[in-house]
Amino acid sequence: AGHLPPIGVRRLLNNLAVVLASFVDGSTHALIARPEFKSVGELRGRTLGVGTIGDTSDTAARMMMKHFGVDPEKEMKIIPIGRDFARLAALKEKLIDVAVAAPPTDAQGKKMGFHILARAYEISRLPFIGLCVTDKKLKEHPSETKRTLKALIRANRFMRENRGETIELLMEWGRVDRESATAAYDGSVEVFNPDGSIPEKGLRAVIEEAKEAAKVTREVQLNEVSDIAVLREVQRDLGLGRK
Repeated sequence: AGHLPPIGVRRLLNNLAVVLASFVDGSTHALIARPEFKSVGELRGRTLGVGTIGDTSDTAARMMMKHFGVDPEKEMKIIPIGRDFARLAALKEKLIDVAVAAPPTDAQGKKMGFHILARAYEISRLPFIGLCVTDKKLKEHPSETKRTLKALIRANRFMRENRGETIELLMEWGRVDRESATAAYDGSVEVFNPDGSIPEKGLRAVIEEAKEAAKVTREVQLNEVSDIAVLREVQRDLGLGRK
């Protein structure tokens, strides 16, 4: 299991793996701006803090900017700063005007008086975190692949349906306080996929982005980078109503 865009899909384009399922249907990243900025459009000519150039935070930030008509390449200065807490610190010190960060950093930023201008998953749904497997693995160990997929779907459904217990687990696993664990859960649960189904429109968008980055000009069909046969079998086994 892991992040799909953009690097993961580049691997898929090279026939190194296929997507079997999606577990998080969108980036949880948000644009967090200094208090004087009330809209994304006001960020033209300003400085954006991301993790590293080309990582998921950078990709999500560019997607949000473009959605609101801002060209990040031409109209912004993008600075790689590192982890979420470092971006929030840079925002506090006014070294940047806007940062992109995931929960619970967005909630921390809001408490500090910064504005949440946009959330990536409110703009586009795509297979952000999912399960990929090589053709060799799928052919040689189909039962292992099926068991793994079944366990991940059950885990996702548990998290969606058991807020309190999941927050307790986040506190223990992440060694964070309840407030941080709650913010992380509440900022992410919206995109927890209930049955592993892959959002096709979102996958197509990710493929097109990866094609552009990898300079691939040919048409790429969805079945070249995804295989839902095992998913459908697992869904039937779990009684999720798929045919």
